Amino acid sequence: MYFNNQKVLIAIIVATLLLFPLVAFTSGIPRIIFGLCLVLFFPGYTLLAALFPKKDELSGIERIALSFGLSIAVVPLIGLILNYTPWGIRIYPILISVTLFILITSAIAWRRQRKLPLEERFEVTLAIKLPRWAGMSTVDKALSIGLVVAIVAALGCLGYVITNPRQGEKFTEFYILGPEGRAENYPRQLIVGEEARIILGIVNHEYEPTDYRVVIEINGIENEELHTGILAYEEKWEKEVGFTLEEAGLNQKVQFWLYKDEEPQPCLKDPLHLYIDVGSDS
Repeated sequence: MYFNNQKVLIAIIVATLLLFPLVAFTSGIPRIIFGLCLVLFFPGYTLLAALFPKKDELSGIERIALSFGLSIAVVPLIGLILNYTPWGIRIYPILISVTLFILITSAIAWRRQRKLPLEERFEVTLAIKLPRWAGMSTVDKALSIGLVVAIVAALGCLGYVITNPRQGEKFTEFYILGPEGRAENYPRQLIVGEEARIILGIVNHEYEPTDYRVVIEINGIENEELHTGILAYEEKWEKEVGFTLEEAGLNQKVQFWLYKDEEPQPCLKDPLHLYIDVGSDS
């Protein structure tokens, strides 16, 4: 059975557009499964189809192997590029970028193949021929059974790993950013009564829903207490926070203590802190 490669590209585009919302609006194991279906083969295949549209340039086996290899290479490269953009390495920017990459390379491959004569265009050949069990030798039967058992065992192991992921180290990510959302331009010099603005961030890596609270102390005196509400595993909380220093002085210490749930002791040994010089309004 023969399939024109343009039909295969259409099928990939349709599958990509169907997988996009499934990855975007699910979580946990379903997101992992749908995400792997999207990124492990499609990007590499469409890129190869754009680079090598003729059927005699690569064999079918080479295309399949290189499609997996290129996909594994392209997706991290997209993530590396996103790391230097304002969007960063996040699920939605990566998902959108990979989808656009597949659509763009599919369009290029379609256009390049349209310019080729029909006999030079790459075609996907699907030939399925079931072996005759009665005509097989005992050794062939044993090898066939062993192959089926190995495939089933491999799929079972893969399913177990996906459904029972190894639990890593439990920790909480706690950070301060400047007003622009970057690790710079922190308030260093103020005048008495001037409000300082920063962004506090918390990411839950505790493998369970956790409720956090942050206590802000100025020169050892509690100034404000913030509550995040319950954060799910891997959920991030960021909030712009303002505080005011009412006394003039150099190197005044502002501390940010992080607590979990209703525990009386901070969950981190040392607080985050800033040193701020405060001058009089005169």
